[in-house]
Amino acid sequence: MPYNSLADFVQVLERAGELKRIAHPVKVELEITEIADRVMKGGGPALLFENVVGKQMPVLINAFGSHKRMALALGVPDIEDIARDIARLIQTKPPKSFKDKFHLLGELIKLAGIPPKLVKEGPCQEVIKQEPDLNMLPVLTCWPGDAGPFITLPMVFSKDPVKGTRNVGLYRMQIFDQRTTGMHWHLHKVGARHYQQQKEKTGRLDLAVCLGGDPAMIYAATAPLPDQIDEILFAGFLRKKGIELIKCATVDVEVPANSDIVVEGYVDPTEPLRREGPFGDHTGFYSLADDYPAFHVTCITHRKNPIYPTTIVGRPPMEDAYLGKATERIFLPLLRVTLPEIVDMNLPVHGVFHNLAIISIKKEYPAHARKVMHALWGLGQMMFTKILIVVDHDVNVHDLSEVTWIAGNHIDPKRDTIFVEGPVDVLDHAAPVLGYGSKFGIDATRKWHSEGFEREWPEPIVMDEKTRQYISSIWEKLGL
Repeated sequence: MPYNSLADFVQVLERAGELKRIAHPVKVELEITEIADRVMKGGGPALLFENVVGKQMPVLINAFGSHKRMALALGVPDIEDIARDIARLIQTKPPKSFKDKFHLLGELIKLAGIPPKLVKEGPCQEVIKQEPDLNMLPVLTCWPGDAGPFITLPMVFSKDPVKGTRNVGLYRMQIFDQRTTGMHWHLHKVGARHYQQQKEKTGRLDLAVCLGGDPAMIYAATAPLPDQIDEILFAGFLRKKGIELIKCATVDVEVPANSDIVVEGYVDPTEPLRREGPFGDHTGFYSLADDYPAFHVTCITHRKNPIYPTTIVGRPPMEDAYLGKATERIFLPLLRVTLPEIVDMNLPVHGVFHNLAIISIKKEYPAHARKVMHALWGLGQMMFTKILIVVDHDVNVHDLSEVTWIAGNHIDPKRDTIFVEGPVDVLDHAAPVLGYGSKFGIDATRKWHSEGFEREWPEPIVMDEKTRQYISSIWEKLGL
């Protein structure tokens, strides 16, 4: 179901027993992080801090921090329901060529989604502050080594300076002063491309930063969509209802009218970059300080009673694990459009998603696993995957003990591993240079004679079914 506000989502979480209100006074400097980190590591509820020292807004954190809460956020009983919807749409409109495959996601969203609607008034502009001060926001200083407070759950809206198309990305923002933040968009991100394109023109790049609103929109901002797919349409597809958009007060950007808070402003490509960071990142290590554009705030608008949404990242498991797992399941059917031999995949939480992927395939020919590795390294954000392990279709990729057993037994390290060089995640601190390094593939499938394997491949040890059933029937009598 679509939510009209973040407060609506809070009420649903509370009715489901998934929310804890915290009335005790706490500070945004480190204290909320320490509380939230303990709750996240323990699998605890969403937290609504109602008494934030020196601030007027409540803070919502860990709202996405379980499989159940992710499903509630997207309005489904189970995230797999969305994957099944996409799979059905693919079957309804099967691609006939490579070009069809490339454009399939956009076609599906247009087929199943509802377009946005422009409105003249919206809750996000109930209060308009033409003399903005970012200090009004309860922005967290998350970790002791952070360079300052960071907005960690912002939906950043930008327009392509050439085509005029929209992008929504989630990029952290360090608060520099009451009207200036950093804009931390990595070189591979669409927002960074808009910034580079604006450099070739004249004038500034208008931006709007939205906080809160429908959680489906927050998720859409994190999703690894192809460049040509509008996150607003994708959010409409998820919520089964079009997004209402409203024109910003001071910049030429349209934003969801049901947002809790909108920070309007711009980046100026003619300005020198500013030093941003360090920041305690989702890898579990601090990402180092680097230079990024400065975002200048021109206006802040918000609901009369806004809720400030935030998250923390650090050594997993954290709240972002469940956002990543939702992406893993939702996008699997689309991955199969290009690679139908893929049976399942697991991006383990402790592999921080871009460090490790485990893929099971229905093997059909020699070196099939290697073909899949190279194909995945050429697909969108999968290009950042540092380690790829490919196993046979009958291996449960979500059982890491089974994967470890199979990989340890099935590989000859010299024969079954490959190294390639190419783009890596900017947060990969082990890479020799920023954004460029090596990647590692492991073929843990059974080896065939046609792959040059001259010995017989052994069968795994499995009890016969008749004995299993008999022992099961007398199990209680054994008193074990």
